[in-house]
Amino acid sequence: MLAALLVEPKRIELQEVETPRPSKGEILVKIKAALTCGTDLKAFLRGHPMIPMPGVFGHEFSGIVADVGKGIKEFKAGDEIMAVHSAPCLECSLCKKGLYNLCEKIMKTKVLGAFAEYILLPAHIVKQNIFPKPQNLSFEEAAFLEPLSCVVHGMEPYGIKEGDSVFIIGSGPIGLLHVCLAKTKGAGVAITGMEEERLKVAKEIGSEIAVKPERIGEVVKDFTDGLGVDYVFECTGQPDVWQDSVNYVRRGGTVILFGGCKTGTTVTYDTKRLHYDEITLKGVFHFTPEDVKKAYNLLKDGKIKVSKLISGSYPLKELKTAFERLMRGEGIKYAIIP
Repeated sequence: MLAALLVEPKRIELQEVETPRPSKGEILVKIKAALTCGTDLKAFLRGHPMIPMPGVFGHEFSGIVADVGKGIKEFKAGDEIMAVHSAPCLECSLCKKGLYNLCEKIMKTKVLGAFAEYILLPAHIVKQNIFPKPQNLSFEEAAFLEPLSCVVHGMEPYGIKEGDSVFIIGSGPIGLLHVCLAKTKGAGVAITGMEEERLKVAKEIGSEIAVKPERIGEVVKDFTDGLGVDYVFECTGQPDVWQDSVNYVRRGGTVILFGGCKTGTTVTYDTKRLHYDEITLKGVFHFTPEDVKKAYNLLKDGKIKVSKLISGSYPLKELKTAFERLMRGEGIKYAIIP
């Protein structure tokens, strides 16, 4: 089969590799669509600790079951599916505490290689995080299951409701998915970002306010009558933005730190603001199987529509072109069609 290997930063090679065969409990999937994402872009630009080089990469996908291993009864060859690339072990000490997203093995047993003609899903993922693709979703839309699961994990615990105000910092794909989810809850949404194209899309999918960073202060003040927002979702992974995020939340409000900063980074907060204004800072990472189920139902039921977040498509041989465009700030997500 043909697979894209990230050999070193900014160097992708297409290689013929052996098509894997499913063992007991495994499923081989023929990729119909794979999406670019921010983590992939970081790896392309400078490498990433979770994406070994040289090696296959890509982890947002949907496709058709090509073959199944022994013991598989729920799926058969020809079934259209959508899945995510990881699942908890259910056996480690953190899993036993119900902290499935923090499973000690979840990053070690994740599957990469969606930028290829086929991907092999191991048994622990098949048991927990694979679903039939409904006919109302295209393969490109179905591939949003993984990033939406991450967003669900970060937003669902707070019971956001009609009348609440949400401020999203960062208008990349994840920030825009936050807009989509917040709007399903009836919240008022403001977002900030650098690219005009993405801010335009933010307005189209429901954000009342979409502005560049230089206007943040005045906009948030006007948006909340000077009170500050109920919830801030930081989606850039920039340390200075992490620090600034507390400036926009009201007393008693919550700041969710979604964007991951570079390893070893530190930030500093005003202790008086955190203590006397009783601000909650919450880091979030990855997702649980329950989050994946919720994301699946949101997509399946049409409550979240993601088509506007797909900026175009490229064949596998032009994967580098897609990343070069993202590097220049062009587009949101590109679908890679093997």
